[in-house]
Amino acid sequence: MADRCCAPGRTGRQVRPVAAVSGRGAVGLVRLDGGAFRMGTDDRAGFPLDGEGPVREVTLRPFRIAPTAVSNARFSAFVQATGYVTDAERFGWSYVFHLLLPESARRALPSPVRTPWWLAVEGACWHAPEGPGSTVGTRRDHPVVHVSWHDAQAYCAWAGGRLPTEAEWEYGARGGLDQARYPWGDELTPDGRHRCNIWQGRFPEHNTEEDGHLGTAPVRSYRPNGHGLYNMVGNVWEWCADWFAADHPAGPLKDPRGPETGTGRVLRGGSYLCHASYCNRYRVAARSSNTPDSSTGNTGFRLAADT
Repeated sequence: MADRCCAPGRTGRQVRPVAAVSGRGAVGLVRLDGGAFRMGTDDRAGFPLDGEGPVREVTLRPFRIAPTAVSNARFSAFVQATGYVTDAERFGWSYVFHLLLPESARRALPSPVRTPWWLAVEGACWHAPEGPGSTVGTRRDHPVVHVSWHDAQAYCAWAGGRLPTEAEWEYGARGGLDQARYPWGDELTPDGRHRCNIWQGRFPEHNTEEDGHLGTAPVRSYRPNGHGLYNMVGNVWEWCADWFAADHPAGPLKDPRGPETGTGRVLRGGSYLCHASYCNRYRVAARSSNTPDSSTGNTGFRLAADT
């Protein structure tokens, strides 16, 4: 499994999520024609264990995908309609990035040894992203976070859609460009302008916030890519349907769905915590994974559907 520097995982018991009530059909999605594209990369900027390469030809049938990640407002509507309880709420805690908490709280909270910037906060969940006393009241247009793969699946079923496959996600993220490093091209900040929400400064102690954000940004921040999709890199990691594997079948492939089993589900796109000094996974081909019951303050998802 990929290094979880950006998203530490839970260990221990698995929680079976409550079945969601199916709601209205998926609406507001962008229709993509599919077809052949070159998936993955041989770029040396990647991490060998992540399985970004080799470049392989993939052909997809047409599908639909949301222009943005699911927002707090949309997830709130789902919870109100179904009474759904997320994995973070069932476990009673979730991981929060340390600079989003008061300094007094940071010293008292447990954190993973390898990633001490993540703190296990009791009561942290989608509607209280920094724990008790915090709210999403001013962040209704921000992506929902502290959602597990199970939670994402439940929302998608209610909304009349599904999670995108990893191949669909990458096809969408590329925006019609062939083998570009980012959804808009090969330069991170063309004309000196920020095109995504990632870390600037010295990680993990100081973020200069040159892109305007310490944590999440609204789901329609920055310019969309060539397919009209927003924030396909940076902001929050996005769950995909597939189990994670670092090895890939030889191409050409048609509508690949990933391995049949695994221990972690694919995450794509990087987040507001990605930085060139330790995790440059804000590239289109970058990959990570986590266990299906894991949740963090930088993980969300977007909806997809068949045509």
